[in-house]
Amino acid sequence: MKTASKPHLIVLAAYAAMLALALMVLAGYFGAYSSFLDAFSHFRVHFAAAAALLALVLLATRFRLTAGSVLIFAVACLATLPASVFGLAAPVQAGSIAAANGQPIYRLLQMNLRFNNPAPEKVLSLIGSVQPDIITFEETSQMWEDKLSLVAHAYPYGIRCGGEYGTTILSRRPFVEGSEPGCYESGTLATARVDLGGTTVDVAAVHLGWPWPIRQMRQIDRISAPLAAFGDDAIMAGDCNAAAWSSAVHRLAGKGGFTIMPSVGATWLWRRLPDALRYFGLPIDQVFSKGGVTIHSAKKLAPAGSDHLPILVEFSVRPRKPQDENQTATVSAEPERTARLGGNG
Repeated sequence: MKTASKPHLIVLAAYAAMLALALMVLAGYFGAYSSFLDAFSHFRVHFAAAAALLALVLLATRFRLTAGSVLIFAVACLATLPASVFGLAAPVQAGSIAAANGQPIYRLLQMNLRFNNPAPEKVLSLIGSVQPDIITFEETSQMWEDKLSLVAHAYPYGIRCGGEYGTTILSRRPFVEGSEPGCYESGTLATARVDLGGTTVDVAAVHLGWPWPIRQMRQIDRISAPLAAFGDDAIMAGDCNAAAWSSAVHRLAGKGGFTIMPSVGATWLWRRLPDALRYFGLPIDQVFSKGGVTIHSAKKLAPAGSDHLPILVEFSVRPRKPQDENQTATVSAEPERTARLGGNG
């Protein structure tokens, strides 16, 4: 009797686990109503894949009807996600090439550096090899302030906000004359107005905290004023600690009228796991665009000592009509005290 009941208990445990996973996937779709429910959405791929695998096994048991229903549900959930999440397609496939229309292509490098990165020389080497026009960094601790000073000659315009988990913007291109970069919510958001060939583009670096029960949603609400005050053309990148399909990321985008770039796939992996498992990490580093900013390509780069992968984005800016040139935005939130980087920034 004991040996006969053991397989039965295993089947029951698998059945309970399958139902629990399916319920967690379902809960994530109601994240707009509760930050607690939204916390499940970030693991949608993992939960749905695990539920599907258990359902396949349980098709051979008396729970086959329920297992079949869960399998269909899980596959449908995975099918609604962009193919780029699974590495099956490029995250961005722009319909036109700006260079062909005489528009310059700019490069933005986004990365959470990790405050105690053991190999900062890899980051400096990455900057030298990629040579982006604009850089958005997160977790720029005091150690990084010293290291990044080594590239100040190439990036004379910059702003560093907050402490250990703060944000930084570096730029080859000048900040708009008369504008002041800003810091908000203890370094959650860094902003700067950059002159790209005579067109003003608002640039932002963002670093949100963890989802529920941490203060992620409150952070989003507290930076809503500077986000809403952005001009017509803007690009924002950062570590959102949230998947692109989550309510948190959509809420953040909505505050500034941004379009969310399709996810490039998993960018974060727990640092104690081997990098070979990066594919199974979380896609929590996001890029947003607005107005005339057109993103043409985005890709993950090789690891550079952090638990986050760098993202390289290529974009262009459609020139505004002459009558729009005098339109400006007024920030309705008072920026915090900022730390200026570089001689001209």
